[in-house]
Amino acid sequence: MVSKSQKKLIQSLHQKKYRKQHGLFVAEGKKTISELLDAGMILHTLYTTEEVFDINEAQKMILVSNQELKQLSFLNTPQLALAVFKMPKEQKPQIDGLLVALDDVRDPGNLGTIIRLCDWFGVTDLICSKATVDCYNPKVVQATMGSITRVRLHYVDLVSFLETQQEQVLVYGTFMDGASIYQQKLPDQGIIVMGNEANGISPAIEHLIQKRITIPQFDGKKETESLNVATATAIVLNEFRRE
Repeated sequence: MVSKSQKKLIQSLHQKKYRKQHGLFVAEGKKTISELLDAGMILHTLYTTEEVFDINEAQKMILVSNQELKQLSFLNTPQLALAVFKMPKEQKPQIDGLLVALDDVRDPGNLGTIIRLCDWFGVTDLICSKATVDCYNPKVVQATMGSITRVRLHYVDLVSFLETQQEQVLVYGTFMDGASIYQQKLPDQGIIVMGNEANGISPAIEHLIQKRITIPQFDGKKETESLNVATATAIVLNEFRRE
């Protein structure tokens, strides 16, 4: 049985201010929850319709009906279980190898996909501007499919961060008028800045970019203004790693 206070807490975690206030976030589905548990994330409470999770603290697991899970879930189709986890402590970014920096990416699905891409391409630290969507937004957590456990996210003043890194590594930025990424010799370390879905890289960040690159169109048509930021990130990371 789920109490009113438990329901109220879970529903409040849909909003960033309450996630921050409580230091908690929600994850749904067997795969995502299992990956978070395996990664050592601290479990607050687990609500599940089946006893399929191996957890040491049995008192933290609450068996619920499908109807109760539907009432708790943020998904249109609930997936077996919903868990509340404690947010991990913030860490300092490791400036080593390849980093991705996001300049005000707002869509949860895009951020979740970019986290998965960083995981796939071996980018361990993802730098986010403070206006970038919260990585503990339930939609972001769901979209990462567990990759959020293997990629460290850092929310920073992106201008200040890039200013301090310019002398150590090259800062790349994606623009419509940049040099073709297919004609560049790309290093195995540096910072790749990806811009906002609607506006691209902001003027405040643009003047800190040292290498402007682009993914060229091949058919010459201009009806498509730009690529989705997550799709562009996939192509850019592939090219950097291919080199």
